[in-house]
Amino acid sequence: MGRSRSALATALGTAALTACALAFAPGAAAVDPTTATVTADCGSAGAGEATLVATQDGTAATITLSSSAVKAPIDVGAGSVETTLTLSKNGTDTATFSGSSNPAMSAGDDVNSGPLDGTVAAGDVMEAKSLKLVIFGVITVNCTATSPQTPGPFTF
Repeated sequence: MGRSRSALATALGTAALTACALAFAPGAAAVDPTTATVTADCGSAGAGEATLVATQDGTAATITLSSSAVKAPIDVGAGSVETTLTLSKNGTDTATFSGSSNPAMSAGDDVNSGPLDGTVAAGDVMEAKSLKLVIFGVITVNCTATSPQTPGPFTF
């Protein structure tokens, strides 16, 4: 009987420690805000507001970009645009998010790109500064942010 109580006490103690460990374990990191807008000038491709949607899973993060103000200059197939989004990082550095996961777009369609992949650290504060689209490896569209992100920079 003494062994049974000892085994039961050990099992209950282990269960309690496990429950405490789970309660204090860090959850999945969350970026804030998850959606922001920025105004950019993309030369002949257009100028205006773009929406950025960010997600985070540990140190991996993605940003998806869409804009009804910036238009595809020509017909492009899915996955044929190499996109690089450059963000200021913690006020003194830069970070890039890149990828070639765009949907098919006809000339004049709204520009959509992403998810663009990047790496973050806990506490990184990032704000969009420029965007480079390379279509079919030969046509380059450069965009420059003309306003700060609203409601504010992403905090990872």
